[in-house]
Amino acid sequence: MEQGVNRGLPKLKLGDRPYTWYEFLPAWIMYLPVVAYWLLLAVRYRSWGLPMLANPNIPLGGMVGESKAGILSQAGNVATPFILPWVSVARTDTSDDVMLAQALREMALAKIDFPIVAKPDLGCRGAGVSKCDSKEELRQYIRTFPHHRVFLIQQLAPWSAEAGVFYIRHPHAERGRIVSLTLKYRPTVIGDGTHTIQQLIRKHARARRLAGVYEAYCRNRLDDIPALGEEVVLGFLGSHCRGSIFRDGADWITPDLEKVFDRILQDVPEFYYGRLDIKFDTIQSLARGERFSIIEINGASSEQTHIWDPKFNIFITLHVLLNQYRILFSIGEAVRRSGHKVPSAWQMIKTWIRELRAT
Repeated sequence: MEQGVNRGLPKLKLGDRPYTWYEFLPAWIMYLPVVAYWLLLAVRYRSWGLPMLANPNIPLGGMVGESKAGILSQAGNVATPFILPWVSVARTDTSDDVMLAQALREMALAKIDFPIVAKPDLGCRGAGVSKCDSKEELRQYIRTFPHHRVFLIQQLAPWSAEAGVFYIRHPHAERGRIVSLTLKYRPTVIGDGTHTIQQLIRKHARARRLAGVYEAYCRNRLDDIPALGEEVVLGFLGSHCRGSIFRDGADWITPDLEKVFDRILQDVPEFYYGRLDIKFDTIQSLARGERFSIIEINGASSEQTHIWDPKFNIFITLHVLLNQYRILFSIGEAVRRSGHKVPSAWQMIKTWIRELRAT
């Protein structure tokens, strides 16, 4: 088992293939086949917008422009206790001190204490997310946050281990299932008492491929020389594009785990498709469906991120991506037949532009 910053996860083994040749390609290149397949499915179903019906209670199904608070607030009495406490705060034109006082009041009402995680309500891939250990750090976050935007304050999880749980339930099915479990490792290097942090990054088999990301995170310590055996953390966020290391956790999907997550997500109205980002104690406790907390619930644009495990090749990766959209269209068609109207192209474009401006 891992110790340190990744404690609770199975031991990470980089092996002879620490990354794949396509892992760090721009996202638009990887998704070109998805766009082509989407168009093919659009012809078959006579509608290009069915994926945006996959979760009818979420605007555009969570394909674009979804509000984190909007999704979390739909959780009922069963699901809510599993979600880390959070509040949303609208950044107005008032002073930083007034905004800080408001944020602290909201935190007190929700029984949230430092350390916390602050993040934009609108956005993805870890953009704008920051850990705050004190009032002063929260003040600094507020100072730099765009006016007339909403941010969330969430209690920091008591556990280090992180995972992505991908859940699917067809609208006519009695129960849903977990189709993907991704174990997320925060990147680290180990000190040798000789090399600087920057040198350790540059000579690490995987870290050197994302040296720019890691060096930005450690920018104030790059010339430090860690002691022999000292763990140096290179990133905070469990996001692949921010440098986290993803591994397939399918072997840990159990009936107990599926039962718990199905009960939780059936308490989120008409939620059929998406990924939950969670923190948990140990992989064994997670497999029992115990000792975990939900950070976020993501909708139709979610990705089964286990595909970034280097044990998979490009053909398996693309198969999983394409199959996701086959399922999205199938769910969307079932929802359409129940009476929901397919969103227009203009709705999606407007929302996408608004998200780009906000992030």
